[in-house]
Amino acid sequence: METTLPPPPSPLLLTRLNTIVGKSRIGKHFKLNDRNTTFTTELRAGTTTFLTMAYILAVNASILADSGATCSVSDCIPLCSNPNFSTNNCTGPNLHVITPDNSCKFPPVNPGYATCLNSVRKDLIVATVASSLIGCVIMGIFANLPLALAPGMGTNAYFAYTVVGFHGSGNIPYESALAAVFIEGIIFLLISAIGLRAKLAKLVPKPVQISSSAGIGLFLAFIGLQNNEGIGLIGYSPSTLVTLAACPASSRASLAPVLTSPNGTVSLSSGGSVSGNIMCVDTTGTLYSMAKFAGFTDEKGEFEGQYSAMMSDAAAITVGSLVGTSPVTVYIESSTGIREGGRTGLTALTVAGYFMLAFFFTPLLASIPAWAVGPALVVVGVLMMRSVVEIDWGDMREAVPAFVTLLLMPLTYSIAYGLIGGIGTFVVLNLWDWVEGLVCKCGIVKGGGGGGDGSVRGNGVVSESSVVEITQSRKVLEV
Repeated sequence: METTLPPPPSPLLLTRLNTIVGKSRIGKHFKLNDRNTTFTTELRAGTTTFLTMAYILAVNASILADSGATCSVSDCIPLCSNPNFSTNNCTGPNLHVITPDNSCKFPPVNPGYATCLNSVRKDLIVATVASSLIGCVIMGIFANLPLALAPGMGTNAYFAYTVVGFHGSGNIPYESALAAVFIEGIIFLLISAIGLRAKLAKLVPKPVQISSSAGIGLFLAFIGLQNNEGIGLIGYSPSTLVTLAACPASSRASLAPVLTSPNGTVSLSSGGSVSGNIMCVDTTGTLYSMAKFAGFTDEKGEFEGQYSAMMSDAAAITVGSLVGTSPVTVYIESSTGIREGGRTGLTALTVAGYFMLAFFFTPLLASIPAWAVGPALVVVGVLMMRSVVEIDWGDMREAVPAFVTLLLMPLTYSIAYGLIGGIGTFVVLNLWDWVEGLVCKCGIVKGGGGGGDGSVRGNGVVSESSVVEITQSRKVLEV
């Protein structure tokens, strides 16, 4: 028996719907007609954006769980020196009970600690969903921009591997890092309110701004290729530090677990205890780049709703810290929705609606194994590498700082070191120009004997070629 599919909606019906919504209070609030868009276009754009960023639900939780979250040594259980015996039967020659210490958090991970990590990972999925949902609602209603927010890829890695450290091996406890991000969100609210945030963002050298996104992409791809949080393509080598990893016995076809058994497929999670956060590296660059991609920016690089967008972004960071996830930021995947025609906050609200539905699928998302998350990290790295085309590789004063930033982030396993290296290199390469411009601006340069090439004339007047160089130096100094 043949089954017939229902006919698609009539184009006339959709047109009438778009006309009605465009003339309604909702349409006027979101300026659908002013921005030359329609209700159905915004829904399609929001759907596209969510589908391209849905990976964050599993990936963010996996990365943050690598920090150990709220798990500690107290979650480890005593073990017998011979794993074939339980602690109750651990008696006899050469047998003793191993009391858990700090080493229980590292491979081979103590079973009790591993159980805690699995539980926390589910909590972190809930935190990711909640922070993304709230961030998208704030951005959509108050800023009226088609920008989706979620815990930032890059800032979460900075939190997990630099601030807190793998399984809590860093200097800052998980809870303290969470408090730091809350304070950061408050500070961002204040500096956004007085307009200082936009000015501070412009102080970071342009090549470092551009390359930092690509450097974070390399860092994430590097993580996705490792055994712990990825596909296991690369591993440690005592002679070369990294090498092509072997296939361990536990990962071979007949032994590998394909899917962790979930408690269910659909449920409404209560939330649980969730913690964790980080100081923000940069959330402003993506905001500007997405506004520019959508064609909202003017000649000065500013755009309509800029103030509200920064306030919304800062508020989302604060809310994210309260629910227990790394700093929330605008996602580059918003570009896919913009490409589909998204121009208003209805796109962001559509994404928020999908995040609401994701609450019911927490057990299924928590069952995604690490080797399935790894490819997603690699793909994100590929997408973030696209920004390198904006670097002027012919100018060594831009190319070198950009390359140093790109190189140090994955090799030092630290985004902060990459930024410091890039900014430091930029300062060193441009220091002479700045000093020359400052000296000239202050009128310290006086006429000398005058060289035969006429570069400096005897009457103290600078030659035309020198004027060009000094003018360029002044521009650099003013920036």
